[in-house]
Amino acid sequence: MAFLMPQNIEAQKKKNKKKKDEVTAVAAKPKAPKEKTIADLVKKSKKIEGLFTIYQDTVNGSLQMLISKDQIGKEFIYFSQIANGVLDAGRIIKGQYKEEKIFKIEKYFNKIEFIAQNTSFYYDPNNPVSKSANTNVSNGVLASIKIEAMDDNKELYLIKADDLFLQETFSRIKQPSTPGTSPMSFKLGVLDKNKTKINSIKNYPKNTNLKVEYVYSNPSTLNGGSNALADGRNVSIKVFHSLIAMPENDYEPRFDDPRVGFFITEIDNKTSTSVTPYRDLIQRWYLKKKNPEADISEPVEPIVWWMENTTPHEWRETIKDAVLQWNKAFEKAGFKNAIVVKQQPDDADWDAGDIRYNVLRWTSSPQPPFGGYGPSFVNPRTGQILGADVMLEYSTFSNMVFIDKVFGMSSLSNDLVEKNHNNDHLECNYTESLQENVIFAKIVASAFGGSYLELNQIEKEVITGLVMHEIGHTLGLYHNFKASQLFSPQQLSNPDFIAGKCLTASVMDYTLLNVTRDRSKQGQYDDMSVGPYDIWAIQFGYTPFKTDTEREALLNRSTEPELIFGNDADDMRSPGKAIDPRVNTWDQSNDAIQYSIDRIEIASDLMKTSKDNFITEGKSYQELRNVYFVLNTQKALGLNIISRYIGGVYVDRAMAGQKAATQPYTPVSLDDQKRAMKALKDYAFAPKAFDAPNNLYNYLARQRRGSNLASAPEDPKIHNLVLRAQKSVLDHILHPNTLQRITDSELYGNKYTLPQFMSDLNTAIFSADIYGNVNTFRQNLQLEYTNRLIDMLTGKQKDRFSYNSKSMALYNLKRIRTMAAPSGNTASKAHKQHLRTLIDNALTEIK
Repeated sequence: MAFLMPQNIEAQKKKNKKKKDEVTAVAAKPKAPKEKTIADLVKKSKKIEGLFTIYQDTVNGSLQMLISKDQIGKEFIYFSQIANGVLDAGRIIKGQYKEEKIFKIEKYFNKIEFIAQNTSFYYDPNNPVSKSANTNVSNGVLASIKIEAMDDNKELYLIKADDLFLQETFSRIKQPSTPGTSPMSFKLGVLDKNKTKINSIKNYPKNTNLKVEYVYSNPSTLNGGSNALADGRNVSIKVFHSLIAMPENDYEPRFDDPRVGFFITEIDNKTSTSVTPYRDLIQRWYLKKKNPEADISEPVEPIVWWMENTTPHEWRETIKDAVLQWNKAFEKAGFKNAIVVKQQPDDADWDAGDIRYNVLRWTSSPQPPFGGYGPSFVNPRTGQILGADVMLEYSTFSNMVFIDKVFGMSSLSNDLVEKNHNNDHLECNYTESLQENVIFAKIVASAFGGSYLELNQIEKEVITGLVMHEIGHTLGLYHNFKASQLFSPQQLSNPDFIAGKCLTASVMDYTLLNVTRDRSKQGQYDDMSVGPYDIWAIQFGYTPFKTDTEREALLNRSTEPELIFGNDADDMRSPGKAIDPRVNTWDQSNDAIQYSIDRIEIASDLMKTSKDNFITEGKSYQELRNVYFVLNTQKALGLNIISRYIGGVYVDRAMAGQKAATQPYTPVSLDDQKRAMKALKDYAFAPKAFDAPNNLYNYLARQRRGSNLASAPEDPKIHNLVLRAQKSVLDHILHPNTLQRITDSELYGNKYTLPQFMSDLNTAIFSADIYGNVNTFRQNLQLEYTNRLIDMLTGKQKDRFSYNSKSMALYNLKRIRTMAAPSGNTASKAHKQHLRTLIDNALTEIK
């Protein structure tokens, strides 16, 4: 038996105690919490599977999203549209397409990042410069979200998704304030995170769709907004967000050409040495022939349009026929039945906001912002159109006309009426003046005893023309504002010649309804088929060309008269904006000066009898008032068209050496410029240019509705209306760009010199009455013109005018001073003294 020494016993005790203490310490140490799995975090949520699987908490509605490993590093498409909005929020309206963008998903340590990709540049991979691609180019980190849990076996990551959709992460919804906006104007409040919510989630294998209601709160708003808002302090804007898988197909991008007009995705080729280093992609649908060898074949997948179940029953057949007119163009491109139209059932379980459906939609808004428009969204990498809608506004075709609003949105100005209205435009504002043109056509037809059938036919033709125009946009086509130049006024007055045709080269123009002065020659009012340019453009966009030679041969036809083209970049609707008077809105025929004169004379004729024709016993005088405004606006539109021919230059965008091409710039002939000046003298500036029967003015009364006459005196502002039309003409012909161009274009063929033009203008405004009595309309005109000449010399914008223009302004001021010797009645003497005083003060300032 062994015996332990005392010191060994003590050592053993210490050793045993140490072990015991260690065991106790281990037992006392708290266990690390078990790491939560994806299953743990989603057990109280509803699973919604699709491209991105979504989990929505069944108690509080919060969102979580699964990201798979194979989605990391991949590109996706984001798209948004307004599900419902209000004009008060800055023209945020139902059906409005917001934006599309490419985004990529990346993993950064314990975060998932959503990064918007910059798609504006191209680098040829065979060029060494491509190794420095995207230098000084920024992508955008939209969101960086912590990974809450991961499944290594299934290679999945779970993130919280509320901030991704309940904030303005992917797309800005609330518009920034415009500088100079009145502090009393309506303003959206701040985004209220407590009220903003998910309305619906629909998930599919190739796209994830969420409908979000954004609520903007402003408890101390100074302006409660329009009656479209139940409570201006809390405004809801509903938005569809779509995350879309990148299409995987053999779609081939097609590049833009300036001789034809498609919407484009602009891309700069950074490895090109060309003077035009563009690689712009036209926007078009993916159409592929079932039988590639056949000249005409049905597509593998047609473009399917659904008429929303909100479509009025009486218009469904007309709308369907209008859409299918485009199949005429596609047949020339090699496709049969490229477009198919179906009717959405009344019990359909899908919403028009579902991007899988292209829908002809209807609204009846309290403040109609448009009559129709046709947006589409595309793959920014290729230009492939992925979806489209057409929005149609019922009020454009109804008899409920808000005449003050019609003219408030008119191109003439808000000054035509007592109210002010927002003049912002959608990309396509075809119906900006369409309603007043419809009213004018009906006024003419009614005044000459038009039957119900004729009035109904006008409506049918307008719907047909509008639908064809908007469908054209969804096929990728831009506007063609030169198309109206195809036919002569005589051809448009031949009912047999125009029957069943497009009245211009393209339905993509904005033209006046065709109203003839000789009622026995009245044919159709609007387009009933697509035009020759439309067919040619669809051929360019969709024909499966076998060689580049085929494509170039088609484009070289651009010099044919029926294929003329000029888009929004060239149009002259704004004073001083462009140079070719043929590229304009609301003109008609290849002699727009004469056509406009005829229109003005029709309006003048109707003015004389309007009191007899448009007062109905037992009714208010609102209809007569509407007629008066319509007729004057038609005059003003015609005068604007005529004014563009002064200092105008015709533009030919054919390529050098192209067959039948002319020189790029050709000034409008001396005869046509002089003809335009005479028309302005007779119909804009003459003492009786806007004459109306004196007993008409007493009856231009608005119908009272509640207290709607309380904001301003209700009497019609006749002088303001006339002066506004005259000012609109002066805005262009005295614009610094116009005056400069008149002088510059003398170097390449213009025969209407600046001294001739400004002397003729001076004569038109003064010679008829300056030596006698001057009526009040002419007093306004003469003072307006004189003040403009003075501003050219002393105003804030004086440096924009050329020295030649200033010299002529000074010359004409001195002529006016000499002519304005006191004569005539007391009012005329006072007026002339006013003129002389203004000129004397200006001359003193110049010295």
